[in-house]
Amino acid sequence: MNLVNRELSWLSFNQRVLQEAADKTVPLVDRFRFLGIYSNNMDEFFRVRVANLRRMIELKKKNVSGYKGTTKELYKEIRSIVLFQQNQFETILNELINNLSTLGIDHIDENELDIDSQVRLLDFFQKELRHEIIPILLDKKVPFPDIRDYAVYLAVIIRKSGRKNKYAIIRIPKSISRFYVFQKENRTKIILIDDIIRFNLKSIFSTIPSDQIQAFEFKFTRDAELNIDEDISTSLYEKIEKSLKNRKKGEPIRFVYDEKMPEELLNYLLTEFGQKDQLNLIPGGKYHNFKDFIKFPNFGRNDLTYPELHPLNHPLLGNGNSMIDAVLKHDILLHFPYQRFSYLVDLLREAAIDPHVTSIKINVYRVASNSQILNALIAAVANGKKVNVIFELQARFDEENNLFWADKLKEAGAFVSYGLPHQKIHCKLLQIHRKTGRKSHFINYIGTGNFNEKTATIYSDLGLITTNSKISKEVEKVFSLIDSQPVHPIFRELLVSPFNTRRKLNDLINKEIALVKNGKKGEIKIKMNNLTDEKVIDKLQKASTAGVKIQLLIRGICCLNPDNFPNIQIISIIDRYLEHSRMMIFNNDGKPVYFISSGDLMERNLDKRIEVGVRITDHHIQKELTDLFNIQMKGNVKARILEGKFKNEYVKYDNTTFRAQEETYNYFKRKLLNNNLD
Repeated sequence: MNLVNRELSWLSFNQRVLQEAADKTVPLVDRFRFLGIYSNNMDEFFRVRVANLRRMIELKKKNVSGYKGTTKELYKEIRSIVLFQQNQFETILNELINNLSTLGIDHIDENELDIDSQVRLLDFFQKELRHEIIPILLDKKVPFPDIRDYAVYLAVIIRKSGRKNKYAIIRIPKSISRFYVFQKENRTKIILIDDIIRFNLKSIFSTIPSDQIQAFEFKFTRDAELNIDEDISTSLYEKIEKSLKNRKKGEPIRFVYDEKMPEELLNYLLTEFGQKDQLNLIPGGKYHNFKDFIKFPNFGRNDLTYPELHPLNHPLLGNGNSMIDAVLKHDILLHFPYQRFSYLVDLLREAAIDPHVTSIKINVYRVASNSQILNALIAAVANGKKVNVIFELQARFDEENNLFWADKLKEAGAFVSYGLPHQKIHCKLLQIHRKTGRKSHFINYIGTGNFNEKTATIYSDLGLITTNSKISKEVEKVFSLIDSQPVHPIFRELLVSPFNTRRKLNDLINKEIALVKNGKKGEIKIKMNNLTDEKVIDKLQKASTAGVKIQLLIRGICCLNPDNFPNIQIISIIDRYLEHSRMMIFNNDGKPVYFISSGDLMERNLDKRIEVGVRITDHHIQKELTDLFNIQMKGNVKARILEGKFKNEYVKYDNTTFRAQEETYNYFKRKLLNNNLD
């Protein structure tokens, strides 16, 4: 089996994000935002994947899948790649700052302020910023303060002739935008609040005698693993609360700092942090926490960002029509962000006041901080509906938000339960129960992405709404198994991990192999975020060797090395939207089988989580999925070819460019204008 290492493949994915920041065809402000996405991705990579690798090293595990060297050698290679990418990052950032200047927008720091600007920024500091700052003097007699790994800090050195240097730290506040923009004559100025704080250091430490005060940025990354104990007397809710507190004190994984930081200050910090391993140290530039650049301002200029593509109506739904009436007549596939996510909110709001609706069930993995979905459920409770909400408390980095909403739903009167201690519930299910006379039926939603209206504007996802009775019974069974965990659940319409997904996937691939051996056409089309499961990879490579044509759309990690497998084509698209939808199409002797799913082809999604995929039987929706897949495979503007050497080469085109995401929007626009399903 020919495998690619997971961690190196992930770094290659983030390199593709960095390519977007470097791409001169991308609007300037969006290039800054791609730097923010890259930085945010890298933070999570260290908190999760590198932390896991460090644990493997400590446990003396020498081998890692897809890598010929030891775990420690892989760790060193990762660091080498990160440093290389960081240099690229700094080069791109400087280029973007220069490009801003040509447009009359100047990035300035504390050393470039004229008198008028100094007065303006001093006023802003006194009125808006000063009270958000908590300077902490460092003293050996006082315990070193807790350092949060999602924050960025200024390490301050205070010098006074004839006295020992003093040290302090200042956390850059998150309550205020990191970017301060103002007009100066005919030009726009932008300064980071980091530099406004530097400009006011003398004022902040006015009570301490000084000749010179300097500040240098640093950030800290900790192991984000939640260690949940086995105490059966403690509820999962209490365990998660406790683990979140412990996460803030997790093992240090990465220390990123301004490379100009004085050695004495650096050594002081490293001693306090217990950082003995030089491999944890990442020297960088003046600024850190570039994830804030995701919110980089557009200066009131729409020409510096991508033109807004407003979500479209679905041909069967339109505006103001009854959602329930529509879904009772047809299966409906929604595709976000090209079509309106608000349809789901409308469905729940309508269900909340529908006299025929008796109950609503939903499982929640990630939601917006001000969730319209969950507010609609609160309205349903107020209208006497029985509402059952299952929260996954182990949704990494969203645990606190889920705890907040769980409490709010309980207070409203909803029945709230939590996930399973050793098995994440990652599926995206909604079921509405209606009774009309003696008739009882269900409206079901099965999606590939979260019930999150915020991410639905940038994540490309699919969701099926259906009243199919067979699917309804099986969705009901999934909700039941979450509560009672039956030993041998049977599903025919759904792919439900960890119960039948792997087996059915094997059967489908084996059938394609058998077709080729009998002289017929074998073809597999799969779109996923990540492909890492070794058994699936082995099966796909064997299918390719047998002659099955395989097309893969993989956004992120891909451990399948297609080198020496001529029947495998792998494309990755990185563009303005995050490709997040998951679908599978099997030729099946000319009678294609279609699935959409909540889970990737990873061991955890197949064997360790509850995931749900649904077979698509409506021929209109089948055609739509085929069209969408083919549009993406045809893309030649933002599409990269994935192979074993991590080159991330773009798909080449001759005379005609074809940008898959734009063409997808145009596809749905045509369907709407023509008012048809095909």
